[in-house]
Amino acid sequence: MVSLPVYDRTGAEVGSYEIDPVELAPRISKQLLHDVVVMYQSNLRQGTAKTKGRSEVAGTTKKMYRQKGTGNARAGSRRSGVRRGGGHIHSKQPRDWSYRLPKKAVRLATRMALASRIADNEITLIDDLAFEQPKTKEMATILTALKIGGSRLLVAVAGYDVNVYKSVRNLADVSVLPVSDLNALALLSPRRVLMTKAALDAFRQKVVGAKQSS
Repeated sequence: MVSLPVYDRTGAEVGSYEIDPVELAPRISKQLLHDVVVMYQSNLRQGTAKTKGRSEVAGTTKKMYRQKGTGNARAGSRRSGVRRGGGHIHSKQPRDWSYRLPKKAVRLATRMALASRIADNEITLIDDLAFEQPKTKEMATILTALKIGGSRLLVAVAGYDVNVYKSVRNLADVSVLPVSDLNALALLSPRRVLMTKAALDAFRQKVVGAKQSS
């Protein structure tokens, strides 16, 4: 059982939150986390890299010089890949890099990622995070008070909040996601995760619901 301190917007500790990482994931599989993170990174690749082969570059197809009698090695097309300006011998072609692992494995990796963050004390809990209107300066002040500013950070909230999103989006190296959009890559990429109590409650409820349905 892990006891996480809960802070308010001023950085003062106002309570604690009891959670057992085993509740989220019975064990942490580094291999599964690696496989899922690689999958997400592969799916981000555009796959638009392309170079021209010898049939695509501009140039004449005329034989450069006669076959025999010149003292040179025999040569055909000027578009050959061994000549300057010729086509690539193994040219790159557009391809689709995306693939999917089993849905249950991806969901389990998300739970493992959060459980590992909790076990390593890399989660900061805040009692509430709401703004009447977008305030980037106020959000930066909160991060400074919590002593988590200046590093790559993920802010996880219970649901999509436009004011929170607009308050975070202009801060360097800080991203914000609702619990429903969390995944292993998003949780493991930043140095630290800032979560609201409501977000952690919502995540635990999702885990309970998944276990009951399976």
